[in-house]
Amino acid sequence: MRNRTVADLMTPTAVAVQPGTSFKEIARLLDEYGITAVPVVDEANRPVGVVSEADLLRRHTAKDGPSTAGAMMSSPVVVARPSWTAVEAARLMERHRVKRLPVVDAGGQLIGVLSRSDLLQLFLRRDRSIQEEILEDVVVRILGLSPASLHVDVDEGRVTLSGTLARRSLSPVFVRLCESVDGVVEVVDRLAYEDEDKVEDDVRVGVEDGRQDGREARGLGPEFGREPGHGVPVEDLRPPGV
Repeated sequence: MRNRTVADLMTPTAVAVQPGTSFKEIARLLDEYGITAVPVVDEANRPVGVVSEADLLRRHTAKDGPSTAGAMMSSPVVVARPSWTAVEAARLMERHRVKRLPVVDAGGQLIGVLSRSDLLQLFLRRDRSIQEEILEDVVVRILGLSPASLHVDVDEGRVTLSGTLARRSLSPVFVRLCESVDGVVEVVDRLAYEDEDKVEDDVRVGVEDGRQDGREARGLGPEFGREPGHGVPVEDLRPPGV
């Protein structure tokens, strides 16, 4: 199972301006490309700020001070890394209340821009693709179960699970893994169980190299379950100064 990353979703050719770019040129670029903000980069193509429509309107209303990108931009700039998941990027947008994130490489140079509309592409996946990923990756590859006794129905991103599991304690793991699949909006659990073991008991599932704790199967790690599709806090991944 592979969640799409910022690199998969971003617009790779980013429109950017220099600190000396004028008010009118910025306004023209926003209109021409149908965007609401543009990153400001230095001579090394590293983002130093962002100028948005709101910044232009504030400058127009105030009618004082220089009318260049460097004077109007919001700084320091909030950036994303190409390897981040969509969840990590969405959290950062929400935390800083921004609609677009410049994406930078390891050297801090601009390589793209991620917008809210890019993130929404995740929820446009075909139901059939979601169903196939759950059956092939979650049911068979990760949990090591036979799909014969399980049913996965997907309608507009809403996943309904039915059929029979060997143990009740497998249910929360199954549901969480389904929630982490790109494009899933909701998971409805209608599963039955052969053994009503306690959910809080250690959940153990089969993997290729033997049997181990289900929370750590396939590299999920002990932090599995913090949030669908996300195991590492954004704060641990953001570059310095963000």
